[in-house]
Amino acid sequence: QVQLVESGGGLVQAGGSLRLSCAASGSFSRINAMAWYRQAPGKQRERVATITSIGNTAYADSVKGRFSISRDNAKNTVYLQMNSLKPEDTAVYYCWSVVERTFSGQYDYWGQGTQVTVSA
Repeated sequence: QVQLVESGGGLVQAGGSLRLSCAASGSFSRINAMAWYRQAPGKQRERVATITSIGNTAYADSVKGRFSISRDNAKNTVYLQMNSLKPEDTAVYYCWSVVERTFSGQYDYWGQGTQVTVSA
């Protein structure tokens, strides 16, 4: 089993910054892609940012230039630096990861989510 534990959410004023962290633990031989998704009330979950095992990144158009995803492979941790936050960034943010298990294949997992609220 694999656990993804997020931290760093909270309440911030518009224009402020937050840094989310997601640490993976459990039984796996390698972590491949990692990503952050978010889901606002009444809306579908959307992908915010993705990072591959070699550090290639991709972002949703709505966060380009404001958010930055990074990872520390030694710590099995992915980060999301969020700057210039807007009220429309308010959502529950979820960490997602694809891991490999030796002789067993690839599996994907979700974190429990962390609330980010941006006040106007």
